[in-house]
Amino acid sequence: MNFLKLNSIIKTVFLLFLVGLFKPVFSQDLTLVNNIDGRYKISLNGHWQILIDPYENGFYDYRLKESDNGYFKNAKPKTKQELIEYDFVKSDYLNVPGDWNSQREKLELYEGTVWYQKSFDYSVKKDKRLFLYFGACNYYSIVYINGKKLGEHEGGFTPFCFEVTGKVNEKENNIVVKVDNKRRADGVPTVNTDWYNYGGITRDVYLAETSENFIQDYKLNLEKGDFKAIHVSIKLNKEEVKNLKLSIPELKINQQIETKKNGEVSFTIESKPILWSPENPKLYDVYLINETDTLKDRIGFKTIETKGQDILLNGKSVFLKGISIHEEIPQREGRANGIEDAKLLLSWAKELGCNYVRLAHYPHNEAMLRMADELGLMVWSEIPVYWTIHYGDPKVLVKAKDQLNAMITQNINRASIIIWSMANETPVSEDRNNFIKSLCSYTRSLDNTRLLSAALEISHKDNNTNILDDVLGEYLDVLGCNEYLGWYEGKPEDALTKSWNTIYNKPMVISEFGAGALYGFHGDKDERFTEEYQENVYINQLKMLDKIPFLRGMSPWILADFKSPRRQLHGIQDGWNRKGLLSDKGLKKKAWFTLKKYYQIKK
Repeated sequence: MNFLKLNSIIKTVFLLFLVGLFKPVFSQDLTLVNNIDGRYKISLNGHWQILIDPYENGFYDYRLKESDNGYFKNAKPKTKQELIEYDFVKSDYLNVPGDWNSQREKLELYEGTVWYQKSFDYSVKKDKRLFLYFGACNYYSIVYINGKKLGEHEGGFTPFCFEVTGKVNEKENNIVVKVDNKRRADGVPTVNTDWYNYGGITRDVYLAETSENFIQDYKLNLEKGDFKAIHVSIKLNKEEVKNLKLSIPELKINQQIETKKNGEVSFTIESKPILWSPENPKLYDVYLINETDTLKDRIGFKTIETKGQDILLNGKSVFLKGISIHEEIPQREGRANGIEDAKLLLSWAKELGCNYVRLAHYPHNEAMLRMADELGLMVWSEIPVYWTIHYGDPKVLVKAKDQLNAMITQNINRASIIIWSMANETPVSEDRNNFIKSLCSYTRSLDNTRLLSAALEISHKDNNTNILDDVLGEYLDVLGCNEYLGWYEGKPEDALTKSWNTIYNKPMVISEFGAGALYGFHGDKDERFTEEYQENVYINQLKMLDKIPFLRGMSPWILADFKSPRRQLHGIQDGWNRKGLLSDKGLKKKAWFTLKKYYQIKK
């Protein structure tokens, strides 16, 4: 056997072995409070006092060891002589949820540690368990309550929680959170991205109450090809129960359930629900009830699969008319969060004529998925495995899997999601191939009812032919592809002579194409950054894409201009990626109308 090939096999086996040794760092599993909207919860949103700590003096002592007496103590001097060199009460504050960059000018480009502090009272209930839930903190967080460490979490776009039963008092409880948004070479994402590194507690914070043995997780779905039976899986937190009930009133389902000893149960109910689709986004009120809990959700039922080069929604071929979206509100210049922000962004997509959105390049907040359910927008949801990830590091693979698990667990019942995406624009290598293949296998083990995709690499037979032959295509259901002909490559008119081939009998979605334009900057269609140039790119791109026989969708880049420190062209970019069809004020550029007209006639 060739020595290099043998060495490669040994390296792969060793990587897989190491991955089994590393576990995510969590004090509690996310699924302990899945469907936070359906729980009884107390909001901790609002003003949090902060301390800006670029040297991390509140965490390390002068020997750079973790201090036993850091800022998490929220200490107060007991005498006039006692030396304590911080005071949350006298410090500034930030709004939660929210990023610090857009709230304080001095923090606009800050990357480092900010300490957050919040005090609260709570009426302790003996028969309830209590969890402290964070929708997301970017990027690495350590959480303390009443001076004691609860745990830590890594990942800027996934929810996490800690059980605080027995750790909370009736009066004067104190939460302190160390949030650090420094970019990390071994992070997911890594140091090199093309979006703004908003730091802070960027999503909602809640205290959530549950019963002692509560409904931990559940999934209701149709099996592929079967529209007459709902498959149900339920997991309780502890032991079996004999009086669990599933109720879907509109379908006249009232099912008494007895779980197994491990608290789990799976079964199928004969029913023929109205199928969820963009034309009719039907949702049903679903109730899970035990002795002490009633957990409500709104769930739609659909199937999504592929057949040859077609994508089938509810058994019928569908073309994905989409747009890519960042979790950012342009008018506010900050991280988006909550139902009103979701409604604004997704209503723009609907106005454009979309039936589908690509939520890039990380898991978006839960409100975006619930609003997509309501509005009838199919969704591509992805994790930030992006560009220069350390693909050969088994600990990084664990971090990526942890984010996949959190994204899928939180959104498993969202009808809108049709695609889980593994990665975006990843350079081809053996380590990268093994890394993403592992993510594909892991995702299928968590959810086999959606499609898998990733934005893959293109090869070129000659100047006039793009070939989609990335080895990862073998492991995906839908071939994603980013291409910027007319912007990073060639001229807009070159699209008219470009042809496309693939080695796979699978559907392709152009996950990105586009060009930059400054709103209000007009000129010749050959002049970069004019609205006319962007419009010309779209006109020629759409003509090219119409000729690709295996194309089944597109999500051009991007809905709205978004902040990015990479973009430095003075007077044009000024720290903004200008590829939006909407400006940084939400104003429509000429290319908006080009794409909207195309979607109006596209079948």
